[in-house]
Amino acid sequence: MPLAVTHSALSDIGRRRSHNEDRCCTDTTLGLFLVCDGMGGSKAGEIASGLAVETIHRHINEASQNAAFPMIGQSDPTISPSGNRLLSAICDANRVIHREGHKNPDWAGMGTTVVAVLLTNRLMSFAHVGDSRLYLVRARAIQPLTTDHSWVAEQVRAGLMTEAEAEQSPRRNLVTRALGVAPEVDITIGEAELQEGDRLLLCSDGLTKGVETARLLNVLTHTDDMIGATRRLVALANEAGGDDNTTVITIAVHEATEQPM
Repeated sequence: MPLAVTHSALSDIGRRRSHNEDRCCTDTTLGLFLVCDGMGGSKAGEIASGLAVETIHRHINEASQNAAFPMIGQSDPTISPSGNRLLSAICDANRVIHREGHKNPDWAGMGTTVVAVLLTNRLMSFAHVGDSRLYLVRARAIQPLTTDHSWVAEQVRAGLMTEAEAEQSPRRNLVTRALGVAPEVDITIGEAELQEGDRLLLCSDGLTKGVETARLLNVLTHTDDMIGATRRLVALANEAGGDDNTTVITIAVHEATEQPM
């Protein structure tokens, strides 16, 4: 039996920022879900994240209507056509942001993270650049499907820093990859088969900086109300200090004939 999804999305400025540099997109017709967290001076971060969302969405939409729509960048023979199309869309966004940054001096060096999901029947293709994250909740356990492209994450993986030290490091906001800062970008891609009852969480680091993974799991396993879950997660980020913008997309997977709450 085919699967369907219900979802909710919310982006919040937080308690300490003057503007919101996060952007997101949800398109259930395409099966596309995106979170981007921009960076750059003169409000260029929100320009970069906006360009990323706009470009990726447009690319996937046009490809859905035209099988001959050009691919950008190198394809990966180990993943599905849908996964390669997602790679192409993110490569497209990288080129657009990089080009616009060169054209406008106020936007020079701007960039953005991205975490993206593309659903094709039961197959989930997902990709990310930077430290925005994707989590899968299944059988009351939570699993990160992305690994941060950040300086502190690299130190932890190398055994040079503990998780606790990483959380306190003054370099914890330093990403090692971002869309738009260079002509080419290294995108991490993955795929997984979804099951009935799965929950997905896409988020910017405004959520994960202050909210423990156990609390994310608790929220996502104690309700079928994705709107309520999304609002609760944003509230938790603000209760933890609200130091950054927070963007959250929650997705519940169910059988297509089921009537979700």
